[in-house]
Amino acid sequence: MNEHPARPPAAPTRLRPVDLARLAGISTQQIRNYEDAGVLPPAPRTMSGYRTFEDVHRRALLAYRALAKGYGPVAATEIMRTVHAGDIPGALALVDAAHAALHEERLSLRAAGEALEALAREARAEKAKVEKAGSGSSGAGASGPEKPRRSPRPGPDLRIGEVADLLGVRTSALRVWESAGLLTPRRERGTAYRHYSPADVRDARLVHTLRRSHYPLHQIRPVLKDLHRTGGSEALHESIAARRAALTERTTAMLAGAGHLHAYLTHGQQ
Repeated sequence: MNEHPARPPAAPTRLRPVDLARLAGISTQQIRNYEDAGVLPPAPRTMSGYRTFEDVHRRALLAYRALAKGYGPVAATEIMRTVHAGDIPGALALVDAAHAALHEERLSLRAAGEALEALAREARAEKAKVEKAGSGSSGAGASGPEKPRRSPRPGPDLRIGEVADLLGVRTSALRVWESAGLLTPRRERGTAYRHYSPADVRDARLVHTLRRSHYPLHQIRPVLKDLHRTGGSEALHESIAARRAALTERTTAMLAGAGHLHAYLTHGQQ
């Protein structure tokens, strides 16, 4: 019976900073920064003080780069730093928090879509009511000089503080939205006090709903414009669809990053 002597364990693969840099498409200085920040585990030094990296550093780099695509560089750095500090439960808690925040964002987006659809229906109902009132008076008295029409009496207006209390926001937020052209409350002659009509309050409620869903002001403007024009929801659907697509893309990237992290925790640190 022939016995083969056991082979000695293979020596760890030595990698230079430039090797890791080429792998990730970044500079060698960035590799050094990653180690200093805890993204990579500590690298041994040569007698001359040069860093020497091994396969564990390559795996850590790949895990970080995958995490950064979904969780963002700040969260990915904190996750890897926590892993290399030996706090695996803490690192997983950071992962959980990121997924919980994404879920809350998805719920907020769903709520925004439902709220905006309700506002669109309200706008369409108001438009139909105005058109019906106009058509009912168009056939009266075709002869004789046309008398000037009186504007319909506006509903009860609200002051800026009342609108702020109604929405649960600061008056400064309403002023910012007005400066951005999203709200146009009537100004009282002489005092310049703002008067918010029911339509203005509706617009303010819409803006508030979208801002809570992290929509920037420039993306809210076409939604308001579309609702004002026809009560339609084309701009609404486009903006919500774009945000949903972005969330789906980010979720997919987070899943991929979590997979790389799991592989690193299971095998990469050995």
